[in-house]
Amino acid sequence: MSGHSKWSKIKRQKGVADVKKGKIFSQLSKMVTLTAKSGGGDASMNPALKLAVEKAKQANMPLDNIEKAIKKGTGELEGGAIEEVLYEAYGPEGVALIIEGTTDNTNRTVAEIKHILSMGGGRLGEVGSVKWMFEQFGYLEVDKKDLSISDDNLEMLIIDSGADDFKLIDDVAVVYTKPEDLYKAKENLEKNNIKISETGFEWKAKNTIKIDDEKINARIEKLFEALNEQEDVGEVFSNLEE
Repeated sequence: MSGHSKWSKIKRQKGVADVKKGKIFSQLSKMVTLTAKSGGGDASMNPALKLAVEKAKQANMPLDNIEKAIKKGTGELEGGAIEEVLYEAYGPEGVALIIEGTTDNTNRTVAEIKHILSMGGGRLGEVGSVKWMFEQFGYLEVDKKDLSISDDNLEMLIIDSGADDFKLIDDVAVVYTKPEDLYKAKENLEKNNIKISETGFEWKAKNTIKIDDEKINARIEKLFEALNEQEDVGEVFSNLEE
């Protein structure tokens, strides 16, 4: 299994700029609200909420904001209805895209995404037109610099955690799981004093395509950036080879 998608790396590089304009806080708040709505407001009984709260804390989101987001999800505070959205699309040269996000206005979101795709040489696809080209997995990142155990011992702990696969990339161990096994693997590693630096879900293309034309790659990159700037978009994945 390969590493994270190209756009995921770009998105992390753009993280500081996104924080400045409040997008990350907005996305995290929506996710906290969604997970509280679907599984309850007690993080100890709701693994998805626990993970969303941890991500919010890692981004230095104020605790007051987190608590308000939870209360919106449980109905203790009023707020607009928020839902997860997933769009299947095509970029220049037929590059397949999966666009994930959260919104309180699906009509606005889909209209803006259609416009961005059109301006960037892409188009929105029908439901099922792209998703079959991808598989979803959970991932955990472990910063090996913070550990006092050998790579061999770390590998054994990862295997015993219930993970499907892993890669050691420089000072980071990237652990892959089935989506439904992510929380269990995370808990198993943390029980062994392995600190998780990042957790999430991603879509991996079953087969990738390679584009050598730099001008076309630049157009695709520009489209990715424009999609990421859209307020409701959280993640963009593609089948473009890194």
